Amino acid sequence: MEKIALIMNSGSRKMVINEKSIKRLERIGEVVFGNGNTDRESVKKALAGATIAITSWGNEPFDEDILSVCPGLKLIVHAAGSVKPIVSDAVWEKHIRVCSSANILSTGVSETALGFTIAASKNFFFHNENIHTGGWAEGKQNIKELYDLTIGVVSGGWAGRHYIELMRAFDVDIVLYDPFIDDKKAAEMGVKKVSIEELCRISDIISIHAPSIPETFHMFNKDTLALMKKDAVLINTSRGSLIDENALYEHMKAGNLKYACLDVFDPEPPAADNPLRSLKNCIMTPHLAGQANNGLKKIGQHVCEEIERVLADKQTVCEVTKEMIAKMA
Repeated sequence: MEKIALIMNSGSRKMVINEKSIKRLERIGEVVFGNGNTDRESVKKALAGATIAITSWGNEPFDEDILSVCPGLKLIVHAAGSVKPIVSDAVWEKHIRVCSSANILSTGVSETALGFTIAASKNFFFHNENIHTGGWAEGKQNIKELYDLTIGVVSGGWAGRHYIELMRAFDVDIVLYDPFIDDKKAAEMGVKKVSIEELCRISDIISIHAPSIPETFHMFNKDTLALMKKDAVLINTSRGSLIDENALYEHMKAGNLKYACLDVFDPEPPAADNPLRSLKNCIMTPHLAGQANNGLKKIGQHVCEEIERVLADKQTVCEVTKEMIAKMA
């Protein structure tokens, strides 16, 4: 019989695990609840003898000391996004499988990006303010439908792939920049692989979904922004570090870009005097793109499903390997 240890802190548990998911876990095996704390001794006590561990935001890495209390541990399911905070070399050395919930969080991200895409194309932001200040249909001739446009997607990870699937419902051309995806895989996804420079030059709308790693730091900077169409739209629901905010401000202040739709910043929250706050066509939201509130309960459902898939020797949806870590957020 499996022993499933929930060692997440009480706040994370409340956010992502509902009673329905608890009952589902209890049908799989014995469920042991931690005391709601993630300090080392609390975690070790709850993990003792466990074969499956469920973690979330706030957990520390599974090192040799922690793993010593659960020699039979075979699976860690992370009820959050990046697994980097909870893995160590010891996890891989002991051949413990690791699953993330990043794909669940990413659906919220890609759907938010779709919302920005439609709103910016239709010019919702301008028309809302115009009507509130006494206008009506001024500027209506500048709206665009999602037809015969080029959509540039930066990174074909979970969020990027889902965004591509959503965009395929429209009659648009989709190009992808992702150095980890080859031409064949891109074709299977229904997109054309291009360089970051070409993507910037030809795209009407660019949606960023890349991880924050050294290679992506300020990938949108003075030089790459200068390549973009004057009336293009730039959407970032990924990480703030991917955009040089000072360069973006200078670029937009000079009259470039129809909109920049930013859900993420570097740092967060943006400083009160961040000049981007002064630009009406810089649309800013408070890092809300991932699953929020009621949507977070989807994570608990996903955790149960991944455990069931592993135990039934079926293909997992969001398993992470040591080789994948270096190119992930």
